[in-house]
Amino acid sequence: MSKTAFMFPGQGAQYIGMGKEIAGKYASAAAVFKEASSALGYDIEKMIFNGNEDDLKITENTQPAILTASFACLQPLIEAGIVPDAAAGLSLGEYSAHVAAGTFGFAEAVTLVRKRGKIMQEAVPEGTGKMAAVIGLERELLEQCCAEALSPGVAEPANYNCPGQIVISGDEAAVTKAAGLCEKAGAKRVVMLAVSAPFHSSLMKPAGEIFAAELDKVFFGKMSFPVIANVSAEYISDPREAKEMLIRQMSSPVKMEDSIRRMIEDGFDTFIEIGPGKVISGFIKKINRDVRTLNVEDMESLSNTLKETGR
Repeated sequence: MSKTAFMFPGQGAQYIGMGKEIAGKYASAAAVFKEASSALGYDIEKMIFNGNEDDLKITENTQPAILTASFACLQPLIEAGIVPDAAAGLSLGEYSAHVAAGTFGFAEAVTLVRKRGKIMQEAVPEGTGKMAAVIGLERELLEQCCAEALSPGVAEPANYNCPGQIVISGDEAAVTKAAGLCEKAGAKRVVMLAVSAPFHSSLMKPAGEIFAAELDKVFFGKMSFPVIANVSAEYISDPREAKEMLIRQMSSPVKMEDSIRRMIEDGFDTFIEIGPGKVISGFIKKINRDVRTLNVEDMESLSNTLKETGR
């Protein structure tokens, strides 16, 4: 039996104009941008449609912007009656997945992730943390390199994206040392990332504690379908468990490869990436080219997805 998963992008996928085409054709999508601006108290629609890249790259702007664009792009699928068997998201995208599942409301979520972005950005003094993408090195070897680099500080796997692509995070000196060890161990390439903090490392635990207080203010409702948690790569159907997973997510590695493999093993054969870019689709293709990957970010991709799904 065919199973469909909704997949939602994370930070880094943003671009000026994301979601604009679909908002121009679907009143429900246009209403999402208006609702976001109202909830946030500033015109995020203007920032997304006509702003500049530098403003959009600021973490506390990026996170609500991607959530808004993703939820807007979801609206035509809702109108077409497409309901997933489960959903997942890449870091921030897990919040989009929970909004789609009804775990919490969109207006609450968009203000929540803005606070999340600000807390994450301020968690570690600027210039002391670092992240690097390691290309072409086996997971076990990378973990060994991180363990060997611990003496100057923290260096840990932060994102298990797909085979041959893992991101490490931590203190600048330790990550730099780990990157060198990864290259010596046979990595094809190591790319230092332009980020404002060492996301998904143990250095973010204090941020998680602060953010937990913000989550306490949010109403977690009944979920209409399960969401795969980044932390565990397991299905979450209990809102109370979802809350705990979101707190832990800030300082734990994102297990995207494990999540995708789990869904494929469980019979998922159609993955629809909803929101800006096709990063997750690229991960899926590196894991299994036999499953179908679709995306919705503009009218062309929406039309193709509706056609492929028989709508």
